[in-house]
Amino acid sequence: MNVFEQLRGGKAYDVRDEEYLREAHGEFGRCRHLCWLINSTDPDDVEAIVELERALFNGRLEEGTFLTPPFQIDAACRVFLGKNVFANHGLTVMSVGTITIEDGVMLGPEVGLFTVNHEPKNIRVIMTKEITIKKNAWIGARVNILPGVTIGENAIIGTGSIVTKDVPANSIAVGNPARIIKTIE
Repeated sequence: MNVFEQLRGGKAYDVRDEEYLREAHGEFGRCRHLCWLINSTDPDDVEAIVELERALFNGRLEEGTFLTPPFQIDAACRVFLGKNVFANHGLTVMSVGTITIEDGVMLGPEVGLFTVNHEPKNIRVIMTKEITIKKNAWIGARVNILPGVTIGENAIIGTGSIVTKDVPANSIAVGNPARIIKTIE
């Protein structure tokens, strides 16, 4: 089992651990370079961007899925994207703990997805929890989604919200922390 699978399984890692440094930092470097290439590509050259995004996700880029540059993803090997996923510019993804984004999800500008947290008594130790965004959810601009959160199918997260807990399907959540304000009929 590699470092990413162990983190997903609940293991905490000291960021100075040799295994963590080798595996995680190797992926961070690969992704940093590919994100730089993508972010440096002419924005009108969509074909080149899609090819670089395909390389970033190790060939796993589904039909109709597009992330608008610029964006930053630290561990693309732990991001699983469905079909017709769209992310507007400014996406920040810390995905060491695994992120699954299902078909038809839309992410507004400057969304942040964060699967990592630090042990309060030793900030060099990280722990992760998976983020899942279910089909056809709509994540508004500048929303931050924290470790362990699942966003339900067809849910809408309002602009600027900080999501700390699961949001049920067909719900609208807003605020800091985000709270359910409405159910979509």
